[in-house]
Amino acid sequence: MVSVIKYKDLGGADHGWLKAKHHFSFASYYNPKRMGFGTIRVINDDIIKAKKGFDPHQHNDMEIITYVRSGAITHTEIKITKAELKLEIFRL
Repeated sequence: MVSVIKYKDLGGADHGWLKAKHHFSFASYYNPKRMGFGTIRVINDDIIKAKKGFDPHQHNDMEIITYVRSGAITHTEIKITKAELKLEIFRL
């Protein structure tokens, strides 16, 4: 079954440099009806300010999928080399 959730009904957080919309319960957003989908735990729509971002951190036991809708993003993981992602390129 497919559920349609309107963008305005997603959870979210505004950290100034990061505007995040959460499809599932994540961080301070909790909705017991949206705890994930199978093994997928997090799907976020994030808008990140230019020249800003997360401090280096690990992603244990998970894969990160990034899809850039506009601009470019540099993703650096502690154990992996740095990668620059540009418009409409996936990183797995």
